[in-house]
Parts: sequence; C-alpha cells; structure tokens
Amino acid sequence: MSLVASPLNIVMPITLEGSVVRLDPIRREHAEVFWDVAKDALGNIFEWIPYRMKTREDFQRLVEKAFDEQERGESVVFATVERRSGQVIGSTRFMNIDRANRRVEIGSTWIAPAWQRTAVNTEAKSLMLRHAFEVWNCFRVELKTDGLNRRSRNAILHTAQTSDHLDRPRARHSLLQHPRYGVAGSEGEAGSLACAENRFKECLSPARR
Repeated sequence: MSLVASPLNIVMPITLEGSVVRLDPIRREHAEVFWDVAKDALGNIFEWIPYRMKTREDFQRLVEKAFDEQERGESVVFATVERRSGQVIGSTRFMNIDRANRRVEIGSTWIAPAWQRTAVNTEAKSLMLRHAFEVWNCFRVELKTDGLNRRSRNAILHTAQTSDHLDRPRARHSLLQHPRYGVAGSEGEAGSLACAENRFKECLSPARR
C-alpha cells in the first residue's frame, strides 16, 4: 500500500530571524519603505526583474500583488530587515507554492546595493531553506534566476546543490535561460543547509566586512 503525503500546511504570519537579518511579514506600508531604499538604484536592483519597477506607484502595485498572491496561497512574502540597524533593505519570498507535492520556490529577491555581497542574502536563504525543510517538511525547494544574471547565479550556487533543468520560456524572454537550482529533502537537506551556513561564515570573515 502506497503512502500519500499530506498537503503542505502553511501557518501565517511567519517571521524568520538570524544573527544579521530578519525576514518580516510584508505589510502595505512597506511599499513606501521599499521605494525609499531602492529609488536611487533602480537599474542596479531590478535589472533582471521581468516587470517595471520605476516609480513609487510600481512599488505600491508590487505590494498589492504580493497580498493577492498570499491570499491565493501562492506566496509568502517578506521584507528583509538588517537586524543591527532595523533598516528594511529589500524583499524575498516563498513562491509558486505547490502544497500537494510539498514543493516551494525561493525567489523575487532584491537587496539594496549597500547590502549586496554581504552575509544578508546568504543568511536569508539559509533561514528560508531551514524553515521549508524543518518546519514545513518540504520535499523540494527551488531557487530560480535569469540565465544572464551571473551575480544571482553565483549567489545561488553557494546555497543550492544542483541545477536540474533549464526552462526556456516561449514568451518575450525566449532567448534567455532560466536555471532552477533544486534542493531535495533528507540528504539534500543536510548538505544544502551546511553549504549555506558555511557560506554565511565566510561572509562574516574580516576580509568580507
């Protein structure tokens, strides 16, 4: 007799906290905070985001869309906060949630330039991986980026273990490859978490501060 796993059960709100970063549940007032922290570097931050992010109104629409996705059960969206200063510095989310197959994706991540290439993103990914595997008991977590976004791909490679396929969309981005880096449970879980935690320690070394 085959055993069928129960669907993924997600209880909200969710706050994830590490030593340098905290992931807070998104709130509508974050639209203005996101705009303030990102407005002077929109081209840098959103170069690889496949939708317009140019105005305060774009950020308001982004947050409203996040709430719509959460209400449909498709996403869990966070504001990324630097713990030391309490400054909101970006956003990330669990997305494309597949409850029946206990699978989630980590993506739509952006971080203000002053906090890029620091421990922030690595620790945030580690917190999310740990929550997905240890709290939600996911079977698989995927991290997806644009094939031309070398910075994001390198960051993901420090966290995830395998690139299991390339998705070539038929839409206007048809010339771009969108790698998905997948992390499975059990043995994959232990390895991926250890990899993320080791990378986090490297980011905290004096040479990277």
